[in-house]
Amino acid sequence: MSKYDYGKLLSRAREQLPEKVIEEERLEMPRLIVMVMGNRTMIKNLIEAAGVIRRDPKHLLKYLAKELATQAGMEGNVGVFQGKFGGFMVNKKFERYVEEYVLCSECKKPDTNIVKKGRLVFVKCEACGAERPVRSIK
Repeated sequence: MSKYDYGKLLSRAREQLPEKVIEEERLEMPRLIVMVMGNRTMIKNLIEAAGVIRRDPKHLLKYLAKELATQAGMEGNVGVFQGKFGGFMVNKKFERYVEEYVLCSECKKPDTNIVKKGRLVFVKCEACGAERPVRSIK
């Protein structure tokens, strides 16, 4: 028989974990509100969506513009893209952004930051400490 009590060891290990790891926090993915007006597509809640996923709205705007192969800019709180794009396609691109630049590849938690080391860009997880390279958006 072992001299260690499994229950006590497990309790002690859980006490030493940071609170963010223990919490069963789930990212509530916002849906982008997309409107087409003439030859322009507008995302009404771009800044709010970027706030929910804890990313810079400019970074998200630049990513979406590259993925949609068009020019984009901000008019007040609204993201404006040249061209007509459906809400389904824009939201799919947004989901891909969240998978690539927000969610941790190891623990799947959204507690990450984008860190630049020299010329390389990484997504670093605050919960588990994992780090993975991502492509830079220019």
